[in-house]
Amino acid sequence: MSRVALLQIDVSDSETPEARVLRVLDLVAQQKGKCDLAILPELWKIGAFNSGALEDCAESTDSELVKQLQQVAKAGNFWLHGGSFVERLADGGMSNTAVLINPAGEIVDFYRKMHLYGFDRGEAILLNRGTQIVTAQDTPVGHAGLAICYDLRFPELFRGMGDLGVETILISSGWPTPRINHWRVLNQARAIENQAWVIACNEVGPNGDVMLGGHSMVISPRGEIVAEAGTSQEVLYADIELAQVAQFRAEHPFQKDRFIR
Repeated sequence: MSRVALLQIDVSDSETPEARVLRVLDLVAQQKGKCDLAILPELWKIGAFNSGALEDCAESTDSELVKQLQQVAKAGNFWLHGGSFVERLADGGMSNTAVLINPAGEIVDFYRKMHLYGFDRGEAILLNRGTQIVTAQDTPVGHAGLAICYDLRFPELFRGMGDLGVETILISSGWPTPRINHWRVLNQARAIENQAWVIACNEVGPNGDVMLGGHSMVISPRGEIVAEAGTSQEVLYADIELAQVAQFRAEHPFQKDRFIR
């Protein structure tokens, strides 16, 4: 049994990115002794819909922010999914990049968001899409796959994770209030169709021209919501029983009937 902590952060525009970083790092540090893995939401430093700040806040993968996340994970002796940040790529472009850190403070991997939201504006035209499925073995929640927000609408990504043996899906998000019902249904669908745990961390507060919807949640391989946050900042805790994955897959081995023409 492993305990996870979902840090549902308020990303209201009234707070500066610098102030938020200090506040969030302190909140992450407070998880010492309370969890085996903590997860932050998407682009929490600026908020997922603050497109105007993407360029100014882009940073490298060895930036001060990433180093601070490594330090707090090591000090707390827990795994940390640092949410995502705006990465400045070597070619000058940018990506929406998630980082996973182990209790030794070492970076396990980066995931660059494949599906960019905005259609003809926002991150869809300002950022470069990722091209690689990223998973990590031997985490406290087993073999875990990483995804970010809008990725949820594209089940092929998660089928690809399943083909690699993923048992848990970690999702950092900035999902808005008007479509929060989609958030709930899609997270449950990804858990049900892949018979995997889904740990989905959202953010809250007015950001850009939208209100972020919260409702961070943990969903079992059976599709049951075992923990769900509200619409304000909070830390949501849940216990993950990894054995449920193998048990449910053995009871209902429908993956073997998958047919692709």
